[in-house]
Amino acid sequence: MTDTPISGAKALINCLKNEGVDTIFGYPGGVLLPLYDELYDSDINHILVRHEQCAAHAADGYARATGKVGVCLATSGPGATNLVTGIANAYMDSTPIVAITGQVPTPMIGNDAFQEADITGITLPITKHNYLVRDAEDLPWVVKEAFYIASTGRPGPVLIDLPKDITTDEFEFIYPKKTHLRGYHPDVGIDEDAVKRAASMILDSECPVIYAGGGVIISDSSSELLRLAETIQAPVTTTLLGIGAFPQSNKLSLRMLGMHGTKYANYAVQESDLLIAIGARFDDRVTGKIDAFAPHAKVIHIDIDPAEIRKNVRVDLPVIGDAKTILQSLNSHLQKMQTRSGAWLGKIDAWKKKHPLSYVQSDDVIKPQYVIQEIHRACPDAIIVTEVGQNQMWAAQYFQFENPRTFITSGGLGTMGYGFPAAIGAKVGCPDRTVIDIAGDGSFQMVSQELATVATNNIKVIVAILNNSYLGMVRQWQELFFDERYSYTDISQSVDFVKLAEAYNLVGIRAEKPSEVPAAISEALSADRTVVIDFVVDPTENVFPMVPAGAAINEILDPEVAA
Repeated sequence: MTDTPISGAKALINCLKNEGVDTIFGYPGGVLLPLYDELYDSDINHILVRHEQCAAHAADGYARATGKVGVCLATSGPGATNLVTGIANAYMDSTPIVAITGQVPTPMIGNDAFQEADITGITLPITKHNYLVRDAEDLPWVVKEAFYIASTGRPGPVLIDLPKDITTDEFEFIYPKKTHLRGYHPDVGIDEDAVKRAASMILDSECPVIYAGGGVIISDSSSELLRLAETIQAPVTTTLLGIGAFPQSNKLSLRMLGMHGTKYANYAVQESDLLIAIGARFDDRVTGKIDAFAPHAKVIHIDIDPAEIRKNVRVDLPVIGDAKTILQSLNSHLQKMQTRSGAWLGKIDAWKKKHPLSYVQSDDVIKPQYVIQEIHRACPDAIIVTEVGQNQMWAAQYFQFENPRTFITSGGLGTMGYGFPAAIGAKVGCPDRTVIDIAGDGSFQMVSQELATVATNNIKVIVAILNNSYLGMVRQWQELFFDERYSYTDISQSVDFVKLAEAYNLVGIRAEKPSEVPAAISEALSADRTVVIDFVVDPTENVFPMVPAGAAINEILDPEVAA
């Protein structure tokens, strides 16, 4: 408790420090002036972005890289609405962020005041919870609850809308030591009987597959997943957001499944007799045609969110709770499991040999897959962030990920322009790590103004643009399914990315031949500031394998068929 009353603005700073916040990504505005005046003297690191949407994405990238709650800040009206895409992205991908927005003074709310927007109403469907603070004395418990809700259970974004008069009103500050929300019980424990039944189903199966999603990473249960897979000798496939949950060098790894997953992952799922889903939500990019998905398999679904059970696919055994706790219990029940027949793994190994990820290399033009492989060769321990589209899929396919929180991408919402600001957040959260944004020329142009952010804050990330002069994934669909009618996807000659980087006093590099790729990467790694590498890649290259929309996941297009 403070000896003398303090302003709501100062109280908010104290609240954030009590929650361990060290960084805020934000953009000021009129109603936030009292708060920004307090930030001026605060030891909280404030990163001034150049667009509010990028503040939300940076907070998202920070959260995914560190496991902590990311924080973003924007003013009322358009500042708040500019956060919406980033908040929706965090909601779809279960990322813990707290978004703080300024609001017009409480007496003016509802009167269409200058720069007023009903941001709590707007974000109601895309937040775990949100608050409109109407009394300054409520601020401490609101902040305490917001961080608790954002970081517990299935994580997600929480928004706090802060009217200007709340930031100037004074009160005696007391920060609560704990919070209790009636009706919100994120720690549901586990059903030991369900775990025992799961163990029994695993013992009875002959062709099991483990299907791991982002929930494994969120729950910090990668080591438990590895133990389970090696104990029961089951292959492991992951969703896009589950990449890194299981080491891809492990012989049991099937890498990613689904629309652009490996053929052998898709075949394994389709022929399995037991699918053990952990922290995954069976989204349409994974399942393809729902009624043809894993047709022979019983399904165990381990998830912390009961709403995900049977939402998309039938489930034979739901196990609700924290994945780490459940896997620890499941592993204890399976300690004495007898060695399984090697026929199933032998069949999968045959698929791997017959259907590896592959592309046709060229000595004349840079293939984007080659760029990814060279980045991996040069810095296998980097944190890889991506934009959305072909660049995202090539990164998922051709970079070998061994550890969690090393692959950061927009999954559910598929947000172009996510990668660069998320990479900034990841680098701020993990300053000693190499952070690389694998970008498309289309996506990067949506957020290239954030070059000013890295320049003024001395943040080094590497932006590797796979520049094919197209909105590549849309062009690919136009080629395959719309008779090569390339309607408004040609973005050639849009910008000189090298000169753009240099305009911000950063480093710009261009590689136009395969022989120039390794040197470009090496130069970028040794630079002392952010580097933009313009890799001029084959504009006709497509992402394969590919499952057409609405098809079963074993109905796969490959380069030979597509040609």
